[in-house]
Amino acid sequence: MKHANIAIFVPHNGCPHCCSFCNQREITGQSFQPHREDVINALEIARKSLGEKTKQAEIAFFGGSFTAIERDYMLELLNAASPFVKSGEFYGIRISTRPDAIDEEILSILHEHGVTAIELGAQSMDDEVLLGNKRGHTSDDVIKASELIKKSGFSLGLQMMTGLYLSNDEKDIMTAKKLASLSPDTVRIYPTVVLKDTELYDLYIKGKYKPQTVEEAVSLCAVLLSFFEEKGINVIRLGLHDSDSLRENYAAGAFHPALRELCESRMMLSKAMELISENNTENEVVFAVNPSSVSRMTGQKRCNMLEFEKKGIKVKLIPDSDLGKYDVLLKTGKEEKSAT
Repeated sequence: MKHANIAIFVPHNGCPHCCSFCNQREITGQSFQPHREDVINALEIARKSLGEKTKQAEIAFFGGSFTAIERDYMLELLNAASPFVKSGEFYGIRISTRPDAIDEEILSILHEHGVTAIELGAQSMDDEVLLGNKRGHTSDDVIKASELIKKSGFSLGLQMMTGLYLSNDEKDIMTAKKLASLSPDTVRIYPTVVLKDTELYDLYIKGKYKPQTVEEAVSLCAVLLSFFEEKGINVIRLGLHDSDSLRENYAAGAFHPALRELCESRMMLSKAMELISENNTENEVVFAVNPSSVSRMTGQKRCNMLEFEKKGIKVKLIPDSDLGKYDVLLKTGKEEKSAT
């Protein structure tokens, strides 16, 4: 089932800490706090526009730490959404929250109201990085909360960031491995973006923090994307959602409106180069890829094809519907070599 949700933002609500990188209103472009009628109206509009497709969609409360908001307000939002799930019109409810805002009581409440998926903002599994960015929780909190969520029968989603203050590629790869070991159903990867009016912005201006460039983030995230795909873990988001507000408040860091596309292209380029190296191919090669991935293999503005040309390799792409989304098959006469 293709992931889909009806997003309802509860911006910067419930967070007991102000993380170094966070300016939640500018990330979501919203400061309005929704209430019961707002939730009902949004879902009724979605029901009319999507029809039967709502049965494959989740109602998603994003933007803050949902289980840390004032209890009566949390229940108000859940009580507004719950009937749409219990009637079978929507698949379930997805919420995002902090690792240290999960316990058995909270999980019982969520279960009673039709919540099906819980995403934790882990961000890093390095305690020095978490402390330096004022996350207010530890890596152990992530582990304990994840185990409770899985044990209680919810779908587990984990969110990580790359390029945080005090982090590096090695620590980010370690974070990905530790998150994968918790067997999440989904993962979101967010390269760090420096927004104005944040502590991270002050560190950047003072020269104490060097943000990732888009190129650095693409190189790393292509590796992370490949890693999670190999583990059978669905990466449902890579990079912040583009918005006018985000662009207006962007100061530095790895933001690109098509960041995932860039990472997917880089991942497929790496697979192709690996096959060329392993098989000592001639200067002309033929690669088969899924029809939906021809543009990924070509790369944005033909960047992958230009990279082949720089190395004196002439590449021809042919579609093959039997291949997976990111599979690359090297055609060499009667033999075929693949990278999946």
